[in-house]
Amino acid sequence: MEMINAIGRRKASVARVYLTKGDGNITVNGKPYQEYFPQKHVQATITDPFATVDVETSIYNLKVNVSGGGFKGQSEATRMAISRALVKLNEEFRKPLKDKKYLRRDARVVERKKYGKPKARKSFQFSKR
Repeated sequence: MEMINAIGRRKASVARVYLTKGDGNITVNGKPYQEYFPQKHVQATITDPFATVDVETSIYNLKVNVSGGGFKGQSEATRMAISRALVKLNEEFRKPLKDKKYLRRDARVVERKKYGKPKARKSFQFSKR
């Protein structure tokens, strides 16, 4: 098996994943993913695609380059990229990953601020008198 690469996006984050045969190392920006994402629920987000398709993470090495956004957007972009890489690896993984919506791009982004308002939709206090 050669190297399989895939890309995932979420909010302002872009994640590029390189999947190879190996011994289960997942590195994100040169660090182990437990160190890069210290929160347990965020770590679970990254390993969810493997659990969905019943594949052990110890068979593959993952090298992830992620940039932009915060930790939540980065973890979900990484999840999407890993899912896409697994589908490239085996087309039978598509159905369970698609059912959990891991292959769908979540297009929700922060709404821009409008002039005359302090935030996107919030208005200044109205005074009748």
